[in-house]
Amino acid sequence: MLEGGKIRLRGWQQAAVALGSAVGALLDPRRADLIAALGETTGKPAFERVLERMKKTSEGRAILLERPRVLSANVGHVWDLPENTFGGAYARFMGSRDFSPDDRPPVRFMDTEELAYVAMRAREVHDFWHTLFGLPTNLIGESALKVIEFEQMLLPMCLLSVVGGTSRFSAKQRSLFFQHYFPWATKAGMRCTDLMSIYYERHFHEDLEDVRRKWGIIPAPVPRAS
Repeated sequence: MLEGGKIRLRGWQQAAVALGSAVGALLDPRRADLIAALGETTGKPAFERVLERMKKTSEGRAILLERPRVLSANVGHVWDLPENTFGGAYARFMGSRDFSPDDRPPVRFMDTEELAYVAMRAREVHDFWHTLFGLPTNLIGESALKVIEFEQMLLPMCLLSVVGGTSRFSAKQRSLFFQHYFPWATKAGMRCTDLMSIYYERHFHEDLEDVRRKWGIIPAPVPRAS
């Protein structure tokens, strides 16, 4: 076992955890712990690539050096920011859904502390991405964001989550997703900057539309009424 309760798995153990997590997550997509375990046991090469990209930018290096955490104690001040700011918009997003940034499951299956931090960072900035792209937290919104995450990080878990999520769509939801959200998410994920190399906490006070333009964010479409 590694520092902080992290577990080092042998190859067959990792495969077993990945398979069990995949089956469990498909049966119950609300199990954040299973989705997290699936992401860790199948995503090491992807997280290694993300780590190397982060090391090549000034903000990415600062994140790796300072290791900020998205926890209530660290981001609570955003509730005092104006509504037009990125931080204020994030506060509204979290408050309207009664979400807490402290609810993310811990990382358990990464080989090194550095990779564990990158995996945790990816998990903790998820709600920043919801805010930036203007995506809801329903099944369509989460599936669309997983497409963006796959474009950004090539995590197998993201692709599996899209498959699992879309399998639960109604015919109307499936049509809406593949006609409007999937093409947009594919384009949005490729066009925007490297989202893992942004030190979001340094930009809370900036105007939301300004940071969207700066980072190449294309907000989610509003489907036309049929």
